[in-house]
Amino acid sequence: MFKRLRSDINCVFDRDPAARNTFEVLTTYPGLHAILWYRLAHWFWKKNLKWLARFISGFARWFTGIEIHPAATIGERFFIDHGMGVVIGETAEIGDDCTLYHGVTLGGTSWQKGKRHPTLGNGVVVGAGAKVLGPIEIGDGARVGSNAVVIKPVGVGETVVGIPGRVVTQKSDDVQAKRAKMAEKIGFDAYGVGQEMADPVEKAIYSLLDHIQAQDEKLEKLAKSLAQMGGESIEMDMPELDDVVLEPSDPEQIAHLKKKRSN
Repeated sequence: MFKRLRSDINCVFDRDPAARNTFEVLTTYPGLHAILWYRLAHWFWKKNLKWLARFISGFARWFTGIEIHPAATIGERFFIDHGMGVVIGETAEIGDDCTLYHGVTLGGTSWQKGKRHPTLGNGVVVGAGAKVLGPIEIGDGARVGSNAVVIKPVGVGETVVGIPGRVVTQKSDDVQAKRAKMAEKIGFDAYGVGQEMADPVEKAIYSLLDHIQAQDEKLEKLAKSLAQMGGESIEMDMPELDDVVLEPSDPEQIAHLKKKRSN
């Protein structure tokens, strides 16, 4: 028991840089409190003392804001960061070294008896606000993006984002460099979206950037060919994208732009 407690505490230091010492973690981390109460409730549940187990889990929910059914199966070194609003259903299964952030739901999609909650493999990370629903499997090392709604299985090492959840893949370094160059050219930046947790909207915009890049290259080749044939030289410099997005309620910006355009 003490060995498991030690591993539950140590995993906090591995995944939360804000953790300073064991006493602070043991006394102020609701995610750790929730897992400790769960392990006690789960022990009573296996001993067929189910009312007592549910009473303990209800108290833990009131105390931590985290609801874990005592019948759920949770592996070693499980970490809930922040934790408020996390819900883990009765038939959920969680492997070793998994991490859940606040607002995560491992829920069911049926009122029928039997397996109705997800199974998470080892090393799975589920981002804040994500919902993983139904008796589906999330493979080892998978990542679920914040606020995603996952209703289909996710393979080993895959990253899933969006509503409904979609698996995203990484492009080659050459493609990434090409997209970055085009993004800089037209003033687009994937604000707040990292490569590990890709955004479907970002993916769609980058597809447009690929298309624009291809058009630019073809137009440039066409202009050079026309010039070599004696035609008029075509200026390929693109106008700067320095206009601001105007709000109808901002008369100062509107007046500034009208003055700029009149000059």
